[in-house]
Order: sequence, then C-alpha cells, then structure tokens
Amino acid sequence: MSEPSGTSAGIRAGTHRRRRSVRRALVAVLGTLGLAAAAATVATLPANASAPTPPSGWSQVFLDDFNGSAGSGVNTANWLYDTGTSYPGGAGNWGTGEVESMTSSTSNVSLDGNGNLLITPRRDASGHWTSGRIETNRTDFQPPAGGKLRVQARIQMPNVTGAAAKGYWPAFWMLGSPFRGNYQNWPGVGELDIMENVQGLNTDWSTMHCGTSPGGPCNETSGIGGSTSCAGTTCQAGFHTYAMEWDKSTSPEQIRFYLDGVNFETIKSTQVDATTWANATNHGYFIILNVAMGGGFPGAFGGGPDSGTEPGHPMVVDYVQVLQSSGGGGGTTPPPSGNRDAYSPVQAESYDSQSGVNAEATTDSGGGQDIGSIANGDWALYKGVNFGSTAAKQFYARVASGAAGGVSGLVEVRLDSRTSTPVGSFALANTGGWQSWRTVPANISAVTGTHDVYLTFTSGQPADFVNVNWFDFGH
Repeated sequence: MSEPSGTSAGIRAGTHRRRRSVRRALVAVLGTLGLAAAAATVATLPANASAPTPPSGWSQVFLDDFNGSAGSGVNTANWLYDTGTSYPGGAGNWGTGEVESMTSSTSNVSLDGNGNLLITPRRDASGHWTSGRIETNRTDFQPPAGGKLRVQARIQMPNVTGAAAKGYWPAFWMLGSPFRGNYQNWPGVGELDIMENVQGLNTDWSTMHCGTSPGGPCNETSGIGGSTSCAGTTCQAGFHTYAMEWDKSTSPEQIRFYLDGVNFETIKSTQVDATTWANATNHGYFIILNVAMGGGFPGAFGGGPDSGTEPGHPMVVDYVQVLQSSGGGGGTTPPPSGNRDAYSPVQAESYDSQSGVNAEATTDSGGGQDIGSIANGDWALYKGVNFGSTAAKQFYARVASGAAGGVSGLVEVRLDSRTSTPVGSFALANTGGWQSWRTVPANISAVTGTHDVYLTFTSGQPADFVNVNWFDFGH
C-alpha cells in the first residue's frame, strides 16, 4: 500500500484470480517446517491467540499482542498515529487517492479488551469517512548480516463482502526507514506489502516496490509480487497469518511472502539491478497497519465507497511479531533455485515463482506437498533445470484430478518464458480424486542445455482441473 503508489492497483488488477473452489475449504495450508510449524489452523485458534514462541535459531525483536482494556488506544511506546490525509508535506490523500481522513480516535483505532486491535472505518452523517493508520516508532527492522528477518501478523480482514465492501482497502505493510521525514523518495527506498486486500475479495496480495516510478526496474507503479487466496475460511470470515521473510543467508538474497505458513511468492535480488536492490534494502524498515477507503487499488476492482458501502467493519489484528535469525539455522527453508537435474524428480512445490497455485499436503507415496488450485492461466516457474548435452525427449508428471465431468485441461512445458511455444503437453481430466495420483508421460521437442522451465496450465473451463506432485524428463 504505497504512499504515492495506490494508483498502481490498476496495473495490479491483472494479478487477481478466481476464488478457490469449494474443495479447497478442506485443505490445511500450514507449512511443516520451521516457523510454519509454530502456527495452527484458524479453526483451532481463538481470536486472542498468543503469538507463537520463536523456534530454535530465532529470537523475538518486537511483539505487540494488543492486550489492554476495551476501548483503549494502542501502546504509544510501540506505535505512532498517522492522522489527516497526508504526511507533512507529502502527497495528498496519502498518495493513493484514498478518501478517508485518518484519526487517533478510539472510534477508529482501539483495543477490544480480548487481545485484539480494531481499525474501523466510519462514515459520518455528511458522508465523510474516517479510519485509522498506525506505524511502529521503530524503523530498524532488517535482517542481521547473513541472517533473516520475519515479520508476521495474525489478522482477520474486515468481515464484509460484496457491494457492502466497496472501497475497503486493509493492509499490513512496511516502508524503508529513509522515507520517514522525507516523504518524497518513494519507491527507491523500498516498500514491502505483506498483506493487501480490496473490496472484500478472498485474496491476499503481496508486493515489493522499488526503483523509480513510473516504470523502472520494479515495474512501478505496480511493483513485483503475487497473490493467493485464504483457504479453510475466507480472509474476511476468519483469522489468517500473513508473513514476510527477508533472507540474507542465501544467495541471491530473497524476500518471501507467506499465507498461513505457505510460501506463495518469492522475490530475489537478481530480479533487479544491484543498485536498485541496495537502495531498497540497505536500511531498516517500519511497519504500518491501516484500513483505507477508496483509492487506486479498490478503483481497479470497481471503485471507491458509495452509498451502499457499510461502515463499521474493522480489521482485527491479534498480534504483530518480528523475529530474526542470525545465521543459516532455523526458519523456513527457501525453495531450490537453479542447479536442478532434469532427470530427477522436481518437486512441484519448489517453484521459484507462481501465479494461482497453492502448496498443500499430499497423500501420494513419499508424502510432502503438491501444488493445487490449478486452473486456466495458472503457472509455476522452476529455474536452472539442467538437461545436459543429450537431448531430453520425454516429459513425465505426477498428477491427480477431481475435476467435475466435462472439465479438463492441458499441462504444458515452456522454456525460459511462460509465453514461449510449449515444447510439449498432455491433457488431463478426472483421475478419480484430487489425491488419486498417476504418472503421465508426454513427448517433447528435443531439449539440451540449462533452461528455466515453466509449467503452464490451459483449460476451456474456469474450474480447477489438476494437482501436480512432481515432474521430470527423460531421453
């Protein structure tokens, strides 16, 4: 939710995808490694769950559990209030076109007495909107040299959908510390949007902003990022954990976004030039929580608030926690990147980037995870697959489908670009269930050397049609 970038939402609109099918309500999406193991499903956690104990190798550097009496304000030792419609001397309407005025009133920002923070948009009799925006006093959140930083919060988005949610824009995000007091150096100083949502959609957007605007190496004002959907309960109907892990222990450096412990988007320093990355990351960050009304992002999905928009639905925040790890131990394990052997199984959940897919537990032999929720237009990228000097001519994929009758699609292999002509593909319909697995072969054009491999998915119907556990190649 960038200060001057809200209009970027019009470009980001292209990343929005369908709601997940009903079958996804049965999928537990918690990861099984490191920090993800410390979480629990929203169905089993109370609204005032305590923040998880840091796992081995991690230390806690910030926590607000929002404990306090009902109707009281936030702890000002941790947070400061942003008020009005801009930073002093900064862009009007917070630079995004949003229409509310931010206040420090407990009618907009308060504790509920049950361990939660409420940020509540209100509309007065004249039709004017007020809401709340708070940011940490601290601006020094960054990984130690060679270590990791994890910033996470357990949040229920405003529980309003449809026409009544028009204009709602809740967010949990971070800005680079050089922005404070300057307000003119965005996006070069960096922005990390851990969670953004608009219009009551069951979608979580995560984005990094950097470089110059418009355009530049980070595609501003859109930024670099992806989206996914909340499973089990919608983002509005229940609590989910939204997290960002900034990892300086790996090369290239990575920023990973998670929903309920599942990594759905990874941004690497090699995606931009070294100067752009350094300008965005060689400093600390501060954390922001807010609910905007209107602006560019909601505008990309139908517009700002109108007479049908219902005021009074809060974003509910159970806790905000910051952890750090000083070395390679502890925490989640980043997916492999490069140096993959084309002739050994490539685990589908080890993607470097994706659009539209979810990692989930599998009952296939060997256990682990597969990727699902796959429908027309979705894709996953696997970098650095080495085919060697003897041409591969076969493709094999371990797949399953519980698609309805008449629903089928193509699993395609593309090299180095997801818009290149497929080198091979196969068609798949119902296999007997979403965990009823079979290995399907396909002929491909001869491939040698090292390539980035895209799995792309094409169907004439909008419904999900395939899960993928692993794939490999053969001569």
